[in-house]
Amino acid sequence: MRSGCVDSGRGRSCVRAKGGRAMIFIMAGRQLKDVVRAFHTRDELSFRRAMNEIIEEEEARHHFAIARDLRALLAVNGSTRKQDATLSLPPAPKSRDNEWDLIDVRIPELDLDDLVLTPEISDKLGEITTEVGRWEELVSAGIPKRQKLLFTGPAGTGKTSAAEGLAATLGWPLGLVSVDSVVSSYLGETATNLRRVFEFARDHRMVLVFDEFDALGRMRDDSSEHGEMKRVVSAFLQFLDQYKGPSVLIAITNYPGLLDFALWRRFDEVAEFTLPSVHSIRRLLRLRSRSMSVKPFQIDPTASALKGLPHAAVERFVVDVRRELILRGGVDGARVGEILLGIRRRPW
Repeated sequence: MRSGCVDSGRGRSCVRAKGGRAMIFIMAGRQLKDVVRAFHTRDELSFRRAMNEIIEEEEARHHFAIARDLRALLAVNGSTRKQDATLSLPPAPKSRDNEWDLIDVRIPELDLDDLVLTPEISDKLGEITTEVGRWEELVSAGIPKRQKLLFTGPAGTGKTSAAEGLAATLGWPLGLVSVDSVVSSYLGETATNLRRVFEFARDHRMVLVFDEFDALGRMRDDSSEHGEMKRVVSAFLQFLDQYKGPSVLIAITNYPGLLDFALWRRFDEVAEFTLPSVHSIRRLLRLRSRSMSVKPFQIDPTASALKGLPHAAVERFVVDVRRELILRGGVDGARVGEILLGIRRRPW
């Protein structure tokens, strides 16, 4: 079969002869349209997302030189992360008697471009990012801000990473609320700690994350919970209803069925994170291994072997392989198989 390309309304289809077998590459024009559209609307998040899709497709076709050059061009002065050394971190609020911090305040390191998210979640976070810059317009028009989000899904599916990516894209600090630090052994002190957390989010703009939220948001009719925790849930509902500050609040849970029914309607948006598809695993493997000069594993069979596992398992696999490369100077196929087996055997 002869090589050649044909233009169509959906893109450019190319046929290339190789080894007696034809390899058909369909270069979809959708991403190029998205790039142009994002350029005209100055939507940097959509622009970078479309460019990353193009880069991933080039890598899938083994066009590594083109992919490398595009990635380098995208990186030059093009990061959506607005924070830098000038971003100041406010001191975290303290618990009773100033014994410990109630919030871990940090500069986010993960960008949304560093993550593999479903189109639905990616679009939703993009919408929130765009709206934040126009909150005043929305409020003036009588439209409430979307600033209270609930992330649900199995452990290791990227919920906390997505919250960190949102903070990086906005250029805001990330605040992580640990349930262990908020829940106090002193009677009534937990509600006081929660009040301090919400006041801090009112006084400082950030993405504030309540991780393991089900520990605070359990159903109030749960017979296993004593009266103090039920009062805590009621207090949290009150604080959440009253909050009108400058921050984005994100609650994260692996067990949405444990949440009090009254909590769901308090959130402006609910994003459900799921286990990655094989296609998403392939994308994540390429993304996490792109800095490796030598890849001792093949993307497609490795993605199939990791099917059914969360994003965290895929990331751990790449980290383990990279560790072996550094410590041993190389990794053969047998060792890669052992690493895969270990990843599959451990609980996630």
